[in-house]
Amino acid sequence: MPIALYALTAGAFGIGLTEFVIMGLLLEVGQDLGVSISAAGLLISGYALGVVLGAPLLTALTARWSQRRTLLGLMVIFTLGNLACALAPDYTTLMAARVLTAFAHGTFFGVGSVVATSLVPAERRASAIALMFTGLTLATILGVPLGTWLGQLYGWRATFWAVSGIGLATLAILALYLPRDSGSEQTGSLRDDFRVLKRPPVLLGLLTTVLGFGGVFTVFSYISPLLTRLAGFSDSAVSPVLLVFGGGLMLGNLLGGKLADRKLVPALLGSMAALALVLGLMTFALENRVAVVVFIALVGAAGFATVPPLQMWVLEKAQGAGQSVAASFNIAAFNLGNALGAWIGGMTIDHGPGLAALPWVAAALPVAAIAVALLCLRLERAPRSAGETAGQAVA
Repeated sequence: MPIALYALTAGAFGIGLTEFVIMGLLLEVGQDLGVSISAAGLLISGYALGVVLGAPLLTALTARWSQRRTLLGLMVIFTLGNLACALAPDYTTLMAARVLTAFAHGTFFGVGSVVATSLVPAERRASAIALMFTGLTLATILGVPLGTWLGQLYGWRATFWAVSGIGLATLAILALYLPRDSGSEQTGSLRDDFRVLKRPPVLLGLLTTVLGFGGVFTVFSYISPLLTRLAGFSDSAVSPVLLVFGGGLMLGNLLGGKLADRKLVPALLGSMAALALVLGLMTFALENRVAVVVFIALVGAAGFATVPPLQMWVLEKAQGAGQSVAASFNIAAFNLGNALGAWIGGMTIDHGPGLAALPWVAAALPVAAIAVALLCLRLERAPRSAGETAGQAVA
């Protein structure tokens, strides 16, 4: 793999860290700012919605930039946003700073995915995306447990100061290793680029991403109270368990990339089915410490095994002009799924069957994603079938 891919992985690590680290600090943030756990959980939803808003806005603003310039500019926004988080005096300001930070997320991963696939042969495109997204899994394996430990020891603000430093280091790595010709300035109209969003297969692909990843975050957003209040772990045990989750993410992400390079549709449907099954069965493991740790690893593996197939699925539906737009919107779809999952989880806790019901509620979302993907395949096959029938009639 080219060294430029590892530079993209570094960028993914920094952005993934600021997205996920808040999940291990919900209790600390809530206590310090005087808000409930479910309100602190909305900081996850706020970030995710910031990605959704930022993807079309920054994709439009940077559409005529070179991809290298775009990626560096986004890392500047990321670093400034984390500084604002560290300095936030209250909950509202922290929420606004999280949204600002999130603006860089969707376009970075969208443009980065296109750059990654352009750096390798066609048969390794999904693996290249998986390598880039390994930065997210490393952020979870290394960054989130260390960030949680740092926040518990020195206060949650210390974690965001550390993430700001990582942002500066990542900016330097990208400037050093991204080739200067990585994506020349685009030609053509912005309207042509965004026209890709009118294609039904692209829209159904985005919906598949929202529903599939929503299942992961219905559980993961509330991993700390699940471990401490149901499984009986101490607060200090949360970080080591998150390491197990991160290990599952790493293995699942790389496996998903290899499977998607072989056969994309079976990889997509199979990973979604595995995620639904693991989430459903996790319901019966919540009160057993060993079993719940095993299932947390399995949720991580099954959840991130869906990422390369979902990203490649949308890129294939958007062949031609507008691939960067479609890829950015799919990253927004991942984060809309994050927001949906955090919201469904909060509603389940506050107004539904409660914390213990999160896994089986979450399992319904990837099942719905499979139904949407099958509908997309059916719609794509219908025109071909009609064409074949017409050809036979003429013959």
